[in-house]
Amino acid sequence: MKANAVSLLSFLKKAPQFAIPIWQRTYSWTELECARLWDDILRAGSSDSIHAHFINSIVYIEESIYTVSSHNQLLVIDGQQRLTTAMLILEALARQIEIQFGEEEIVEDFSARKIRNWYLIVPENSGDRRFRLVLTQTDKRTLFSMLDGQPQPQEFSVNLTKNFEFFRKKIKSIEDLEVVCKGLAKLMLVDIALDRNHDNPQLIFESMNSTGLDLAQADLIRNYVLMGLSPNHQNRLYENYWRPMELSFGQNAYSSHFDRFMRDYLTLKTGEIPNIKAVYNSFKAHMFLNDVDEIVSEVRKYAEYYCAIALGKESDQELARAFRDMRELRVDVSFPFLLDMYDDYASGNLAKQDFLSAIRIVESYVFRRVVCAIPSNTHNTTFATFGRSIQRDDYLDSIRRHFHSMPHPRHFPTDEIFQESFVARDMYGLSHKRINYCLRRLENHDRKETISIGEYSVEHILPQTRNLSPAWQEMLGSNWGAVQERYLHTVGNLTLTGYNPEYGARPFNEKRDMEGGFKNSPLHLNKGLGALDRWDAEAIERRGRELAERAVEVWPPLTTN
Repeated sequence: MKANAVSLLSFLKKAPQFAIPIWQRTYSWTELECARLWDDILRAGSSDSIHAHFINSIVYIEESIYTVSSHNQLLVIDGQQRLTTAMLILEALARQIEIQFGEEEIVEDFSARKIRNWYLIVPENSGDRRFRLVLTQTDKRTLFSMLDGQPQPQEFSVNLTKNFEFFRKKIKSIEDLEVVCKGLAKLMLVDIALDRNHDNPQLIFESMNSTGLDLAQADLIRNYVLMGLSPNHQNRLYENYWRPMELSFGQNAYSSHFDRFMRDYLTLKTGEIPNIKAVYNSFKAHMFLNDVDEIVSEVRKYAEYYCAIALGKESDQELARAFRDMRELRVDVSFPFLLDMYDDYASGNLAKQDFLSAIRIVESYVFRRVVCAIPSNTHNTTFATFGRSIQRDDYLDSIRRHFHSMPHPRHFPTDEIFQESFVARDMYGLSHKRINYCLRRLENHDRKETISIGEYSVEHILPQTRNLSPAWQEMLGSNWGAVQERYLHTVGNLTLTGYNPEYGARPFNEKRDMEGGFKNSPLHLNKGLGALDRWDAEAIERRGRELAERAVEVWPPLTTN
């Protein structure tokens, strides 16, 4: 390994081409990271007392055994993000110089032509060899289009495009472009060249991760799987499995969800729940015992299941609704079990209706426990190995038997306890998603055509205002304050409406009779409210019990098929 401190611009002239290997992550810098680099450039460029500003390191292999190339290409092992961002800044700067000064040099060695020909392209070359930086997949074509001044491809890199526009706007707003040029000239980095015969790139990656550099678990896993393989083997696994998986997740979801997916996959396969920050180590141990091609193929398969469950990409409408309910209920800990069942369903070992029934059993189990205020800290262990208790020839009954056998505090709440809690519990105190989920499920129960509640909001029939109007005080009686405190947030007093601002703290009869009032509401939740003359403790209790009866049908007990 050789390491030297060099200027960024000198480094960019180092070789005709820098290549990002296929096992590297896609470009992922945020606007905040771009803004920090931009501030560093301006600070260095505007101060004569700052002679240099270091921007970390670039690690690469020259003439790597991992690529087949006929020209001197540097394979970038670490530093892709800052190297790519530097290219975006230079292209944005070249465009602005061209607009304001044409071919004129505004600072020594800073003209639009020199910036492009020295740092961005190799004009005498053609094809991919014309570009000094070759990224992977979507990033590659997006960057090439930018440097050629061409429209973006139909499938373009969101982060590259967004950050390029960020720098274009910043550079357009600068009165003196010399400050930007001087700042760029002062940027320094550590040039780290690896010896392909003695240095292990994967160990370099792991070492960087241990020092706190931003290497996600997903990056480490992909590197570990692909880095040590031959070029043909790399390309085959990446093109056939890893790339389709990345596309299934989508650019944003891949970076935010892949680690969680891998944790659920490993939980299912090993029966142990890895820490989200230790997924890579758990994966290495799992992969050590298995064939790499089989693992990558299986990971892609389960990733498709995960995208259907967690990202709303299920094509079957009935399953999609069930998965949406699970997401809104925030039952992520059940995903290992759902992945297990999905594999049985996809392989034809579990009928769709049985799969749906099994999902609804899990949903009922979790929601009943939420309503009964039973701590959820046992859910991880409950679902980590749940699939091992299933008898595949007696799927649903074996699930019910397993739930029945769970001791306290992992038990399945009975109807009696569930209904009692459902009526008395502060339901409004649940998360926003969960209270909306609860009211939506109650509203759509037994509806052939379900409705979306996106245009509705939660309404307190008895208002939340502390200073109730005389009309409300009279209706509630002399102990109106105690009644309001006791029943305000219970399910009996909650409903849905599209007229929340109009309702305000109006008396009950006005909410009932006004335009858009309860009397004319199309919602099942409001059925019967239009026939009432009073809204007091007795009415709230009665409606709460009615909704609790419906709740037992929506979230059925284990004995209900």
